[in-house]
Amino acid sequence: MPTGLKRYYGAGHAHFITCGSYHRMPWLDTAARRDLFLTILEEVRERCRFVVLGYVVMPDHFHLLIGEPQVGDPSKVTQLVKQIYAQRVIPRTRQTQSDAQNSPSASKPVHVWEARFYDFNVWTEQKRVENLRCIPRNPVKRGLVSEPEKWAWSSFRDYLFGQTGRVRVNDTDIVNMRVRPPAA
Repeated sequence: MPTGLKRYYGAGHAHFITCGSYHRMPWLDTAARRDLFLTILEEVRERCRFVVLGYVVMPDHFHLLIGEPQVGDPSKVTQLVKQIYAQRVIPRTRQTQSDAQNSPSASKPVHVWEARFYDFNVWTEQKRVENLRCIPRNPVKRGLVSEPEKWAWSSFRDYLFGQTGRVRVNDTDIVNMRVRPPAA
C-alpha cells in the first residue's frame, strides 16, 4: 500500500471517488446488484447528509462525485457504502465448528472491494463539469451501451430527463445549513 497518502477534507469541496472491486471481480455484474448498491448509496447519503452530484455503477467499479458530508467525511462514506454492500451481497451462513474444520474455504475471507479508493478533490467548476461529463461515458467506453442514457445505473438520466432515480442527485434538502449568528 502507498504510504503518505493525504486526503483533504473539511474545505467544502466536491470529491471525485473511484473504487474498484477486489481483483476487478464483477461484484456489480447484475441489475439486481447494481440496484442494491444504489439503494445502499442512498441510505448512506441520507445518514451522512451529503449531496450526490454524479455517479455511475459499473460491473467492477464505481465513480461518485459528492459534496462533503455533514456527518463523517468522504472516507467514512466510502467505507460505509463498501461495508454495507459487502455484508448484504456475501451470503452469511452459520457453520458449526465441525463444518468449519471440514471446509477448505472456511478460513479464507471473501473480499468484495479493493482496500483503497481514489479520491480527487474537485477544486474548480471546470473540474466539476469535466467529471460530470466523464462519469456517464464509462458504460459507453466499456461497450455496455451505445449511449449514456441507456445505462440505468448512472446520474446521466437525472440531468438529461430530470428523472429521479434510486439516488437523489443534487438534493440539498438533506443538508442542514449552518447559519452564524449576527455579529454583536
